[in-house]
Amino acid sequence: MARDYPQHRGEPPTVIKILRFDQGNLPEGLRQLLLDVHDEAYHDRRHEEFVQRFPWFVDHWSSKSGFTCVVAYDDDEPIGFSYGAPLTEGKEWWRDHMPAPERTETFGVSELMLRPAWRKQGISPRLHQALLADRTEEMAVLTVDTVRPRLQALYESWGYRKVGENRPFIDSPLYAVMVCDLPTAS
Repeated sequence: MARDYPQHRGEPPTVIKILRFDQGNLPEGLRQLLLDVHDEAYHDRRHEEFVQRFPWFVDHWSSKSGFTCVVAYDDDEPIGFSYGAPLTEGKEWWRDHMPAPERTETFGVSELMLRPAWRKQGISPRLHQALLADRTEEMAVLTVDTVRPRLQALYESWGYRKVGENRPFIDSPLYAVMVCDLPTAS
């Protein structure tokens, strides 16, 4: 379903269509679309082994119950996406970094990326907002490479706070673990 998600304050208007896909309505070709956008977004880091594992991450996340993906289009051209899924209760790896809240439902934001030509146009916050729209979980969690402080600051401006650092795989970068309270629909 196409929805027009509003711009954030102070950003120039951009006519972008955002489509939301849930696990039950994933279109054929979505996996390749995600791989193509990722390939362009990381064109300068293709040699890095961790970046090369992206197809595995797409398969892993898209097989999770509750998987949701939003894709931004400029006309018919896919220009970016964000995806994630609810985390399995009792396996919330981020809880090692903070006291457990009363309720435990958490949505994991796995990816948010844009093709380089569409960056810095206010599309990223729209994708993020579209991904988290209507979520019933209490929190969202994501990780940001610690060598990218400007990206961490961007997420902080969206309401996230850093609660620790994590290296999920032995050869992965060190990530800032960030959580954000969500306005639940309870």
